[in-house]
Amino acid sequence: MTDVVERRKRGQEKAGGLAETIRTVVYAVLIALVVRTFAVEPFNIPSGSMIPTLLVGDYLFVSKYSYGYSKHSFPFSLGFFSGRIFAHDPERGDVAVFKYPGDQGQGPNRTDYIKRIVGLPGDAIQVTEGILQINGKPVERIKVGDYAPSGGGAYRTGTLYDEVLPNGRRHEIVETTDNGQSDNTPKFVVPPGHFFMMGDNRDDSLDSRTALQLSGGQAAAQLGWYVPAENLVGRAEFIFFSHDPTAANWYEPWKWPAAIRFSRFFKAIR
Repeated sequence: MTDVVERRKRGQEKAGGLAETIRTVVYAVLIALVVRTFAVEPFNIPSGSMIPTLLVGDYLFVSKYSYGYSKHSFPFSLGFFSGRIFAHDPERGDVAVFKYPGDQGQGPNRTDYIKRIVGLPGDAIQVTEGILQINGKPVERIKVGDYAPSGGGAYRTGTLYDEVLPNGRRHEIVETTDNGQSDNTPKFVVPPGHFFMMGDNRDDSLDSRTALQLSGGQAAAQLGWYVPAENLVGRAEFIFFSHDPTAANWYEPWKWPAAIRFSRFFKAIR
């Protein structure tokens, strides 16, 4: 009889321990979802369109609360409402993550892009011989020097400039040439409730100067696209990790001195 009671007691303790583990896991998942949806979300950089500000292999945090919340604030764009709540207007010069407007509908196939906001609603945007023009006035561009990508790789050398936007925000850009495919554009007028995006790597960026690539791989008939306010996911804040994507097996500790970019850790994104 005593053995039966002991076995029952041990079974109850095991069941209680399993239930506690399940509750802990559920709570952890719920907390992670809440933080990811309403506070911050990590992203990584897969392309060189934002060089020199962001490099391939950078991992960064994006603040979800900066612009308020839309359906795209939720995992897989599963928010069941339209527009934005607790909306805050972006500032010219913000580096923002957004859902690419060429992807129709909602769901897991929506593509995250990261670019710099250069055009606000109502702005007239044009690029002439590589110079960004906002409302008919050229943006100041100050030459810094030559730019060569760290470690070489597939990205081209170019000229590094400081670009100073009309609101005083300044950031670095790279120009390979001033006569490239997107260096002389028509005039784009940003519609109400939309934004005009450009990459800091001006000659290697699929941004608002280019043709919209629709779902299925077809391009729109004309150049130029704009990001609806609803598509904004958040503002890029700082880099928390970075590694050289050309380094094989970079995650092996003995390769960290050469493969991990420690100098980029906790670097604010301007």
